[in-house]
Amino acid sequence: MDMQRRHFLRGAGATLVALSGGAAAAEEARREAAPAAPAPFAPPAPLRPIEARADRIIALNVCTRPFRATGPRIEAERIGRKAVVHNYGHGGSGWSLSWGSAAIAVQLAQATRARRIAVIGCGAIGLTTALVAQRAGLKVRIYAKERPPEVRSFNATGVWSPDSRICTAEHATPEFERSWEAMARASFRTYQTLLGLADSPIEWRDGYFLSDTPFDQPARHGDDREPAYPDLERRLLADLRGPSLTLKPGQHPFRVPFARRYTQLTFNISAYSRLLMDDFLRLGGEIETRAFESPRQFADLREKTLINCTGYGARALLGDESIVPVRGQTARLIPQPEVTYGLAYRNHNLNVVARRDGILVQAQDPADFGNADTTVDRAASEAAVARLAGLFAAA
Repeated sequence: MDMQRRHFLRGAGATLVALSGGAAAAEEARREAAPAAPAPFAPPAPLRPIEARADRIIALNVCTRPFRATGPRIEAERIGRKAVVHNYGHGGSGWSLSWGSAAIAVQLAQATRARRIAVIGCGAIGLTTALVAQRAGLKVRIYAKERPPEVRSFNATGVWSPDSRICTAEHATPEFERSWEAMARASFRTYQTLLGLADSPIEWRDGYFLSDTPFDQPARHGDDREPAYPDLERRLLADLRGPSLTLKPGQHPFRVPFARRYTQLTFNISAYSRLLMDDFLRLGGEIETRAFESPRQFADLREKTLINCTGYGARALLGDESIVPVRGQTARLIPQPEVTYGLAYRNHNLNVVARRDGILVQAQDPADFGNADTTVDRAASEAAVARLAGLFAAA
């Protein structure tokens, strides 16, 4: 019996050794066959080049951004027998801050206890202010000379840029920064509820920041007439910014030595404007076409509480010379659905936004600040398109 037991144990041990060796070999083979885990934010598949040619330009637009050195004007005053809440002067941050800005303006309007209010203006700020008021239970009528797509803000590039010409660096006080951050975060939260909708009014898209010099070297400055702006987004909204990755040569197709990949929230303004208008009308809103040349005309309106969202128009309407025009011109190229990335070429005044309705190429000029001229300069846009083409040209 003892001999049989020893034979059994010896055989079982040999079997276990064989089994464990086979399992180890199988595990080693499985590890070798398994694909390597992708690196976080790995380089994308080869990019489809943008067909940057002047004969693909289908639209040229100029707008004037309403910059105020002290930041947006969001405050209430009495004009005759009307309570007027002002909500204008957002520089290049109108679309980005619109929902948070509207929330402040509507709170001021609610303080009058009016149940019916008027909104003057039908651009980015006017439409969002009207919607926020409706969702607060107010009856709203919009008075405007123009509607999308004729309004100035319809010609914006359409990217999340909450600190774009929002104020000068000297006016970025702690109080202003707290207010700005609250507006930016409120707007960002609202934009997250609009992702994934039909026609993609809001979506995340990748982009490439390009440079001829290392990123740690300062960029060249433009015209001295333009002031310094605070870098609020980087300091106060770091948790809302998409990922960023510095790329090595060979990881991108552009003819520049330095490139960084980023992810950015973008607005397809055609679809987004239509969504806002449809929502406003569906909630019982009314729109009346009317032009205002003086605040004295506010007395003719039925509503006793008004929210003035006239943007750059407030300069002439109210005689508010604190509003400084900042000219912006874009060329829109024929859409390329396979192009889903944007570009920013440092020191070359070139910004590109790939939208569903076309690829926007912004032609910037150091003399844009303080320039109210809305005459289209086709040569400037064609030059910008040529600079874009050079980024893809064969070496």
